[in-house]
Amino acid sequence: MHQNRDMGIATIQDRGVHCSGMGLGIILLDETYPGFPGDVRNPSAFPYPIQYAVARGLDIKQLLYGNDKTQYLATVLAAARDLQKMGCRAVLAECGYFARFQRTVAAQLAVPVFMSSLLQVPWAQHLIAPDRPVGILISAADALEAVHLEAVGIRPDSNYVIGDAMGGGRCPEFDRLWTDGIRPDVPAANFERAEAEFLAAAMAFHRQHPRMGAMVLECTGFQPFARALQRQIRIPIFSWGTLMDFAYSVAVHRDYYGHA
Repeated sequence: MHQNRDMGIATIQDRGVHCSGMGLGIILLDETYPGFPGDVRNPSAFPYPIQYAVARGLDIKQLLYGNDKTQYLATVLAAARDLQKMGCRAVLAECGYFARFQRTVAAQLAVPVFMSSLLQVPWAQHLIAPDRPVGILISAADALEAVHLEAVGIRPDSNYVIGDAMGGGRCPEFDRLWTDGIRPDVPAANFERAEAEFLAAAMAFHRQHPRMGAMVLECTGFQPFARALQRQIRIPIFSWGTLMDFAYSVAVHRDYYGHA
């Protein structure tokens, strides 16, 4: 729980930011649903500092199905700049569909930007045999557009397949948290039911593509169940959790302690 002071720090000085010792900054949708430990909006499961900023006026329905999504760029950029000004060393977002803003936000900030877990797809493709597809498991297939894939470097002719975890009402516990018109006034979900529903959908996707070499989970609500899924299908699993760990490791490189 307690760490020694970094002995490489001899002096401190103003860096033009509000705080010192910051870690990851995460842009949240303007929503109030809860998250299980492991969800991006629940910081209790992560071993590094996390700061949040809300993209005011942007909710799930607008991000996925809004007619003109460019109108939301201003609020996304405002949240990103607030996190940078706070002192965050990297900026992320909480939904894979923020991918459409990746290049624009990265071009405006002086810190690294990780707007979508889908950024890991090209990396996963390079880690496995070219005839083994990377499975991309998403929350809403009808909202996925070419711009999401292009913005994070996924080539349309490359080795990936797409699965829809929530289509057809396969994950009603997730619908109770996120889906407009279905979720109750007070969004709530049961962990065991959510896990069982997610595993059934994810394993069905894997069975459809038995040569799948890795799976990338698009949604921030999926990674609380990523390890349970991996115990079943035994392939590399990429999630928002793995992206966050990577983002922090490159923004704040660890020191090494050991013996010669």
